[in-house]
Amino acid sequence: MPTPNPLTVANSVQTTQAAAIAPAHSLSPWELFLQADIVVKSVMLALVLASIWCWAIILDKYVRLKRVQAQADKFEEGFWSGGSLEELFDRIGHKPADPMTAVFAAAMREWRRTINRGVTEVQKIRTSLQQRIERVMGVTIQREMEGLERFMGFLATVGSAATFIGLFGTVWGIMNSFQAIAGSQNTSLAVVAPGIAEALFATAIGLIAAIPAMVAYNKFSADLNRFGARLDNFAIEFGSILSRQLEDK
Repeated sequence: MPTPNPLTVANSVQTTQAAAIAPAHSLSPWELFLQADIVVKSVMLALVLASIWCWAIILDKYVRLKRVQAQADKFEEGFWSGGSLEELFDRIGHKPADPMTAVFAAAMREWRRTINRGVTEVQKIRTSLQQRIERVMGVTIQREMEGLERFMGFLATVGSAATFIGLFGTVWGIMNSFQAIAGSQNTSLAVVAPGIAEALFATAIGLIAAIPAMVAYNKFSADLNRFGARLDNFAIEFGSILSRQLEDK
């Protein structure tokens, strides 16, 4: 039977003793954050703040889109009821509460300013009036959509970049773990695991921030595109109505 190498036995005993006396590390999220390197902490904190801000944007966008769609439904119900456009404008046009009402009010203001000049003046500028009304509605749609699309770029940025930012924190943390392993010359799992867990936690936070942001961005982009198309269609239909009324002047 071969005789054990005394040096090998001594190293094995030392490794076992080091593992036995190694302090117990908690793997709870809070403890992982506290034990992390300052760079990894900065990455984690930035991702958490970005995630909180994303959820605030998501909730605001959800409520606001629901509200403007309901307001547009209510406005269209009154618009297509067959009542007078002048009366509708007098009732709601001076303080538009939603994008569709704002488009209607902008067109009606331009229409009323010209009509008040008299029939003769209207006949002279009939073509230019129609062009101005279309231009005014187009500018109003663009302004209202810009308001609805506010902070969408932030959702897109977080959705695409948060994972890579978390990965940077992970790479940095693992580099620190390897340096600690080289310094202690101890590769036991009890020594290696906490550092690697801290590093991987940064990637987990990055995914937690990125996934909801990307899903919300895709959903709200589709909703905004549909609502923008709805405003464009309304502007076309309303422009046709005003064009027919111009022909009767």
